[in-house]
Amino acid sequence: MSDPQQTQTEGAEETFISHLVELRDRIIRAGIAVIVVFLGLVYWAPDIFKLLARPLMVNLPKDGKLIVTDVTGSFFVPMKVTMMVAFVIALPVVLYQIWAFVAPGLYQHEKKLVGPLVGSSYTLFLCGMAFAYFVVFPTIFRVMAHYNAPLGAAMNTDIDNYLSFVLTMFIAFGVTFEVPIVVVLLVRMGIVTVKKLRQIRPYVIVGAFIVSAVVTPPDVFSQLILALPLIILYEAGIIAARLVVGKQPDVVEEEHAPN
Repeated sequence: MSDPQQTQTEGAEETFISHLVELRDRIIRAGIAVIVVFLGLVYWAPDIFKLLARPLMVNLPKDGKLIVTDVTGSFFVPMKVTMMVAFVIALPVVLYQIWAFVAPGLYQHEKKLVGPLVGSSYTLFLCGMAFAYFVVFPTIFRVMAHYNAPLGAAMNTDIDNYLSFVLTMFIAFGVTFEVPIVVVLLVRMGIVTVKKLRQIRPYVIVGAFIVSAVVTPPDVFSQLILALPLIILYEAGIIAARLVVGKQPDVVEEEHAPN
């Protein structure tokens, strides 16, 4: 006769292995989606990089230009940019593969929440990147060119350093625009109440300026264009949480004196 404990252990191992196999398949499918989009865009890699560099180029002085300090930089930097664009375009497929992997372990009400959550998160992240590209980059580069003019130094930027700066800003503003989603989730999960979020508003404002001071260049205007959207999005998150969750009863903890 077989040992029931041994049979149970073998069943758990088979389940674990099947999950690993499924995870591998999902990762491969997501990777294939990114690669297919990348291959479709790779021919236009130089043009994609020029489009990314446009906010800087239009604000450089006449003698300013982008330079290459690495032998392979002129090839690999446009490839990196194209891969980044391919990942953003293929991100819905990647998110679907993640969803398909975790969906069997979710309750029905959780499944209903994940779809709108993922869609809104993707949309807000794209909005954050667009805000950085169309508003933040021109402003920052214009301010930096103004600071550089009295020095009389040539404003030449290495394309690899420029790419690192752009990626940092894209991630910073993409994550910043996720604030309403985070606020709604915190309230929905019962971690905080809408009333508590309103009470900590002064701390959030101070934190927004601290984050902007770390991420953006050291001038007041550049810090404001990150801090102000962060504060506005926090307020939008409070409003959205109130609409989604509804009116919450305030939880009051009463302390009783010992008898």
